[in-house]
Amino acid sequence: MVSRIRFMKRDKKGFTLIELLVVIAIIGILATIVLVSLNTARQKARDVRRIGDMRQIALALEMYYDDNTTTGYPAGGDLAVGCNDWGNVTTAGTLVYALQTGVGYMTVVPSDPGGGSVAYAYESDGVDYVLRAQLEQSANTAFNTDVDGTAVSCDCADTAATARYYCIQP
Repeated sequence: MVSRIRFMKRDKKGFTLIELLVVIAIIGILATIVLVSLNTARQKARDVRRIGDMRQIALALEMYYDDNTTTGYPAGGDLAVGCNDWGNVTTAGTLVYALQTGVGYMTVVPSDPGGGSVAYAYESDGVDYVLRAQLEQSANTAFNTDVDGTAVSCDCADTAATARYYCIQP
């Protein structure tokens, strides 16, 4: 009877396949949770940069206006279209040319950190202007203090899920 009990005991040490699969599944679930949290933190960081960029550009625009009170703010493009992306515009009188080239109110006029389809936008009638950026976080508290509606022919509505526009004016 003693030999029979010894035969039934498990002499090998190690993990079973089921134990390994359970550990791998737990690690996978934890990794997914961490990646989702990290993605949210990245979105918040890009939104903070967008808001900071808008404020820096507004400061440069005010310096430009102080030096050019007869002409006003730099040209903003076609007021009928409203809110033009300044990333591809380099002609004299436009925002990038006025703030960056020659006078040097800014070393580089910033571009959207997310590289998304909706870039920073600017519109001006010479007397007034609006700067616009699209934020990723719909619950961002910056929406409580920004311009809403239409400003200088620029759509600044932040109510729709796809159009979360953060706009500032002087």
